[in-house]
Amino acid sequence: MVKLIAKSPCADLLPLHVGDLVLEEVEARLTVLARYDGAATESDAALRAAHGVGFPAVGQSNEVGPVRVLWFRPDQAMLIGPAPAASLWQDHAVTDQSDGWCQVRLKGDAGDQVLARLVPVDMRLSVFGVGAVARTELFHMPALITRVSDIELEIMVFRSMAGTLVHDLKGAMKSVTAQQALRG
Repeated sequence: MVKLIAKSPCADLLPLHVGDLVLEEVEARLTVLARYDGAATESDAALRAAHGVGFPAVGQSNEVGPVRVLWFRPDQAMLIGPAPAASLWQDHAVTDQSDGWCQVRLKGDAGDQVLARLVPVDMRLSVFGVGAVARTELFHMPALITRVSDIELEIMVFRSMAGTLVHDLKGAMKSVTAQQALRG
């Protein structure tokens, strides 16, 4: 009898260290909360009551302890961390997305330079501050990118694109590191 073994999207691919840059996989429960029409106020109140964090503004994220909520698209948010409270079902369509996404964290002072080679959005800290979220394209993949700290960027793509994501980020990480070495 065949024994199936669950693997994460980036199993055997990460962590990756290139110079001062580190790419690591993040494993967390991911739940999309899609507000029902006309339920914006109720939605925010329900999320605050259930998890202590409000529905994020467009292009932003909210975080309280281990609970994070990212803007996902108009009237939708991604709850990261806990299982969604049952009370959220009254004002939202709730969908577990944990197995559908690959989530990685790029750490290092030059993370924005790495993404500058792959993303058509200015990822510099001065423009894309801590808590900012962008739905964009990474090279040729749809991606959700969040600035987690001054030197950390979290990147999410569909699980089926995990290998391509790591490949593309690795090439950009090598390029940035080589150029830094040339500058001395």
